[in-house]
Amino acid sequence: MPKEKKSSETTEKKEKKAAVAKEPKVAKATKEPKEPKKVAVKKEKTAEAKEPKKKVAKKKEEVTEATGVIASEVAAISDETKKESARAMNEMFGLVSYDFDDESDLPADVKYDESSNAYFVGTGRRKTSVARVRLYTKGEKTISVNQKKFEEYFSSDDLQRIVLSSLDRMKSEGKFKITVVVKGGGIRSQAEAVRHGIARALTIFNPEYRKRLRRAGYLTRDQRMKERKKFGLKRARRAPQWSKR
Repeated sequence: MPKEKKSSETTEKKEKKAAVAKEPKVAKATKEPKEPKKVAVKKEKTAEAKEPKKKVAKKKEEVTEATGVIASEVAAISDETKKESARAMNEMFGLVSYDFDDESDLPADVKYDESSNAYFVGTGRRKTSVARVRLYTKGEKTISVNQKKFEEYFSSDDLQRIVLSSLDRMKSEGKFKITVVVKGGGIRSQAEAVRHGIARALTIFNPEYRKRLRRAGYLTRDQRMKERKKFGLKRARRAPQWSKR
């Protein structure tokens, strides 16, 4: 008999433990339906976030009402008015460029000399020499350097070839009147500076020349120069001979 009581008690304990184990599952099931509430809160927040955009749109409408002009009713600006405004800006600042239909129209980079002749400017540099070049489309098609003839200033054929190389590359030799003012450096560095200046002026005359001149290397500024002498040395890096005694 006592054994049967013990067995019944153990079975009752097992049943209670099983009932206790089943209770938290029911609690979890009751907690699950809270998720849709969070979604509803998010929707309310998004609706609140969209409200300021409506306010901004109202402000824009008020501005249009105050000015009395609607964007759809604004008339299209004609090309003539654009050109006139561009010319006025060119006269004031010389920065605005526009499309040209007439031959009389000139770009903003064009300048005028004392006799009101238009020319294109380009400055070239090599070592310590600086060349200021002017390209004229009108007049005698000659090249003058420091108020001398081109052949007199650069006497050797090698230097003349260097100066004319940018014009030969674009096949425009004999199409411009060129005046050059060169200062500093030696005769060869002056010739390379003139070539650099002519190439820059040609790109202003026609921007399509830029790619071909860049490939040839005529638009790059050659920065190679003689290194300065250091104190304690004979030259830039040549040190005096070391003597043991």
